[in-house]
Amino acid sequence: MVGGTRAMFRSVLVANRGEIACRVMATARRIGMRTIAVHSEADRDALHVRMADEAWPVGPAPARESYLSVPALVEAIRASGAEAVHPGYGFLSENAEFAEAVAAAGAVFVGPPPAAIRAMGSKSAAKALMERAGVPVVPGYHGDDQSPAVIAAAAERIGYPVLVKASAGGGGRGMRVVERPEDLTAALEGAAREAVSAFGDGRLLIEKYLTRPRHIELQVFADCHGGAIHLFERDCSIQRRHQKVIEEAPAPGMTAERRRAMGDAATAAARAIGYAGAGTVEFIAEGEQFWFMEMNTRLQVEHPVTEMVTGLDLVEWQFRVAAGEPLPLAQEAVALTGHAIEARLYAEDPAQDFRPAIGRLVHLALPAGPGIRVDTGVATGDAVTVHYDAMIAKIIAHGRDREEALARLGAALAATEVAGLTTNRDFLGRLVRHPAFAAADLDTGFIARHGDDLLAPAEPAAAADVAAAALALLLAEHEAACADPSPWAAADGWRIGERQRRVLTFREGERSVAVAVTYAAGGWHLAVEGVAGEATAERAGGAVIAIRFAGRRFRRAVVVAGDRFHVFGPAATRLLTLLDPLAPPAAAEAGAGHLTAPMPGRITRVLVAEGDMVAAGQPLLVLEAMKMEHTIRAPAAGRVARLRHGEGDLVDEGTELAELAVDEAAGC
Repeated sequence: MVGGTRAMFRSVLVANRGEIACRVMATARRIGMRTIAVHSEADRDALHVRMADEAWPVGPAPARESYLSVPALVEAIRASGAEAVHPGYGFLSENAEFAEAVAAAGAVFVGPPPAAIRAMGSKSAAKALMERAGVPVVPGYHGDDQSPAVIAAAAERIGYPVLVKASAGGGGRGMRVVERPEDLTAALEGAAREAVSAFGDGRLLIEKYLTRPRHIELQVFADCHGGAIHLFERDCSIQRRHQKVIEEAPAPGMTAERRRAMGDAATAAARAIGYAGAGTVEFIAEGEQFWFMEMNTRLQVEHPVTEMVTGLDLVEWQFRVAAGEPLPLAQEAVALTGHAIEARLYAEDPAQDFRPAIGRLVHLALPAGPGIRVDTGVATGDAVTVHYDAMIAKIIAHGRDREEALARLGAALAATEVAGLTTNRDFLGRLVRHPAFAAADLDTGFIARHGDDLLAPAEPAAAADVAAAALALLLAEHEAACADPSPWAAADGWRIGERQRRVLTFREGERSVAVAVTYAAGGWHLAVEGVAGEATAERAGGAVIAIRFAGRRFRRAVVVAGDRFHVFGPAATRLLTLLDPLAPPAAAEAGAGHLTAPMPGRITRVLVAEGDMVAAGQPLLVLEAMKMEHTIRAPAAGRVARLRHGEGDLVDEGTELAELAVDEAAGC
């Protein structure tokens, strides 16, 4: 790490939440600062609040009324006496007005000057500025005239497909790929709504959509003394919904000549706007060419891979530059060592188009070991809510080369255990094991191109996984009996004349699996799906149990939550539900004509009226959740019998949105 332990500021308020707030506070505490958190009502017991030396409330759960409320944050700054304010990323990290408000409150903004934020805050203005600075720019339209006719004419001039983007945003919000002219109007309307919701600014730009591009970005740092360097590149090509999933440094296949050219362009961009602090210059590359896309005037989510390959603490560098110090190292002194890869663990369902998931983390166990780093802002018992980003953790692996880093990341993902909500853990595991990823055949269309492999339905649980669930239950019963000396609590299956037999039935999706259990001395005899044999189980730390079954020895982590058994195998997570033979039959599910909200959110558009005839797959409503729009479509042809909610309504998961009188004849 760079520098010593002298605190350049005595205290810092982190104007953010979750994982990045925890990350910033870890460095601040290491160099001797008092750490101050802010929190919404929903976050009053969050990990970043528990980690801080003190914490201040800033408003209700919705981000607009708390983390995005400049007056509330300024009040917290003044009341806490914070000398510095670190904005993290997202929220107000690229808001020039907030940076000015911090200064007016008597604190130092740990970020670039407001003028630099403004210069890069509009993607349109940034592209024009980069063109004047000689930095190559993707062909596109980023003018002030936002009329649909002007944008349509520009799209025809550029040539389809085009990419519609929010001028003020990032992270995939307000972004649409448009393949045909007839789809442009709807894309512009949807992107503008999403941009207003996420950034408060509905202005858009369009640019040429490249077919096999790579997303390569340069980490830059500048100080207030004219110094500007880069800390090498990151490849962020693996994306879904235009949001990054996997990032790595250095970029595979990067030559020294190309690195020098991209580094020169990135530092030229920083100097062109009088930059100071950490920034990221993002390029799109195809073949031997690269073009400027945007500059993010903040720390990036993926900054840990840069830290892993350089051995530097970028947050400490931010503090030092904000305190007026020159850059700690010159360009030639920055060394690149090994390879690092980061995977973003999200609460989402890849099988449902990566739909965000919400819920409480019943169990969370994150990996550790040589070359492994985990950044998170949650712990077991915390909740992932509709109000904020659904990222659970970043899992980063470093190795001597890409092959070793990839192997370590695969093992780390296999050791990750999350119970209580759906995650992309298994999807990430398949991704990093995919032959094309191992061969570094990367571009932004990777996930879509290999979707059949990456998003294929999971194979039914193997006998070993079902046996693991059964043994977790039997072991728990045995442990409870050992804790109670009463003979009535014995769980050895004793009965007059013979050992007890029982059948445990588990459901996985629509499939039921029976496990025949016979109690035996020192263990059990199990029979499941044609596999039978003696079985034993013992605790091996945490949720892991060591199993011997039918002559095979293996380990599984099994987390039990009520009647739900989460079985974590090396390649897949299994969710098995124990059926109660005495329970009454479950109520029949609602018919296809009843449409319910897949998650909590706000209805932003109602596209039909009661009485309308609709076709199967036709959009009916648009639901906004976690700053993304989700279209609710007709499951079958029919007539809209009833609309239960209107535009602007807030709805919970499972709320009935509409009733559709299904056209039975159309389904024949």
